[in-house]
Amino acid sequence: METNVRILKNHKKWQKRTISEIFVLILQIDYAPVREPTYRKRAAMLRIKKLDIFIFRQFALLFVGTFVISLFVLMMQFVWKYIDMLIGKGLTMDVLAEFFGYMSLVLMPEAFPLAILLASLIAFGNLGESSELTAIKSAGISLMQTFRSLIVTSVIIALVSFYFQNKVGPAANMKMAQLMIAMKQKSPELEIPEGIFYDGIPGSNLYVQEKNMETGKLYGIMIYRMTGSYEDQAIILADSGMLQSTADKQHLVLSLWSGEWFENMQSQELMGSAAVPYRRESFTSKRIIIEYNDDLNLTDASLLTGNAKAKGLSQLHHDGDSLTAVYDSIGRNYLAEARRNAYFIPSTTRADSIAAVKAGHRPEFNIDSAYAKATPEQRRSASATALSKVQQQLSDLEFKALITSDGDKIIRQHKIEAIRIYNRALLCIIFFFIGAPLGAIIRKGGLGVPVIIAVLVFILYYILENTGYRMSRGGMWPIWFGMSIAPAILIPLSAFVTYKANNDSVVFNIDLYRNMLMRLLGLRQKRHVGGKEVIINDPDYHRDADQLASISEETKHYETAHRLKTPPNVIKTFFRYEPDHAIERISEQLEDVISDLGNTRDKIIISELNHYPILATKAHTRPFERRWLNIAAAILLPIGAFLYLRMWRFRLRLLRDLHAIQRTNSNIIQRIAHTHDNK
Repeated sequence: METNVRILKNHKKWQKRTISEIFVLILQIDYAPVREPTYRKRAAMLRIKKLDIFIFRQFALLFVGTFVISLFVLMMQFVWKYIDMLIGKGLTMDVLAEFFGYMSLVLMPEAFPLAILLASLIAFGNLGESSELTAIKSAGISLMQTFRSLIVTSVIIALVSFYFQNKVGPAANMKMAQLMIAMKQKSPELEIPEGIFYDGIPGSNLYVQEKNMETGKLYGIMIYRMTGSYEDQAIILADSGMLQSTADKQHLVLSLWSGEWFENMQSQELMGSAAVPYRRESFTSKRIIIEYNDDLNLTDASLLTGNAKAKGLSQLHHDGDSLTAVYDSIGRNYLAEARRNAYFIPSTTRADSIAAVKAGHRPEFNIDSAYAKATPEQRRSASATALSKVQQQLSDLEFKALITSDGDKIIRQHKIEAIRIYNRALLCIIFFFIGAPLGAIIRKGGLGVPVIIAVLVFILYYILENTGYRMSRGGMWPIWFGMSIAPAILIPLSAFVTYKANNDSVVFNIDLYRNMLMRLLGLRQKRHVGGKEVIINDPDYHRDADQLASISEETKHYETAHRLKTPPNVIKTFFRYEPDHAIERISEQLEDVISDLGNTRDKIIISELNHYPILATKAHTRPFERRWLNIAAAILLPIGAFLYLRMWRFRLRLLRDLHAIQRTNSNIIQRIAHTHDNK
């Protein structure tokens, strides 16, 4: 570096050079050939190190900032989702700090890819905007060589993300789940919802029709209390009430007004006599004391063993295999029991039926003949018995289906979380190969365009990942398909933008896509010919008039010969293409005349020139340039029919264009004859 500085100081007029020119000169000096092979190797190593450190510094500072911003945005999204659980519970600062700390650890793997995407976009956008990326390329350094240090950085970040998800994340997720349950159960009087049953109070289900947030009063109260057993349930109805906690936070006081108390007393005895069926009490006011500890008590971790997000990769595989073995055993038992019930024949004993099933055959028994011989009373009895057994079996199967479906959902959740660990780590590398090439293409730094593009890319990923996750969790899609749909789309996208950036291809050329869309829809731009302020050569009016007359005759002959109103020939359209040189020749001659007459000072002729259509010389001949595409379109009947009708539309448009050309030619010829013949 000292040698480079010394050379620059001795260079003439180095003070007058711009920053980008000086940067190019430094790179050229760094990459200048050295005669000695040993020094060439050392110089190459030093050059790589200088450039890599320069790029890494540009990226590192941005990554730290974007990571903090991304983590903050994700945390705010999470907090907003559970805002009702945090506000008004009297939570201390240490509890909130612990909760936000665990939350940040859980959300770090999601913040890593977004930070890489945004940082790489801004970094290479800044390099492109300040012409430093152009200077690097002019020194003979390819874009992939520029990416080299950041590729290593992205791989390291991906490994860190994998470690967080496998080791740190599960423990933090378990602690956060315990805190969330504890915070949800704290101060239940503050979170009683309206219109649904609330089960946050032990031993009771509380329904409130309306709640006054200012006074804390509850209206339209219905309470289901469960005491010793289901036979001792009590139902309490009240017009209004209020739920408060005592000063020691050990009890809840439920004050009720104008209500009734219904209690089932079938399991109780009244003074040793027969059981009283129920008790009914009407009251104007009543206070119920409920034992309740309002302290923040963490839930036992053993109760959260089904939470797949709180497990590492090895534990996910182990528990998934164990759950699969358990529920497979349950399913086999259910299947064996269903088969035994299905093969049960009323005319034989159950033991004989089971033995017949195991032997592989059923005893000979004709149900229709036995039913025909029965009396009407026996038939009614048999039908009622059969219907009752079918309903019982159906209810039993529905209950068993709930058990097995819950097991399948838990097993799918374990498999999904195992794949998610790999996907989020891989996403760090994918987002780098999307963000860095896009930054090199758009060449816009700062927080404007890069933020917009990063948000759009992340929204695309979020939609794909969330859709695949929900469909896989619900069993509608296979797990491997649902969890691989996002990488399957983003990996080709990253390869495409990297290829385009490496070859300096234009990706965000709006005119290119607009012209492509206009060609697809058959739209054309209007001709704009304006008068010139300075005219060097006047047009040759007589030659142009003769040329326009010739074009008019040729268009009439073409219209008669090709019969443009009739549908196009299917064989020539898709299988035997014949080029239409006549329209190409007419278009070239017309453009020459328009170019020459564009030098006129006659405003009427200028106005008439704008009436000429821009001819599409090939749109009416065949759908595609390549023959195999035309054949494929003909084989695919719906596409071929659409393209055939589209070509017929182009033939009719060409007919209208020829009429417009003839009409405009006549007007211009008459104008030249009346105005410019004497000149």
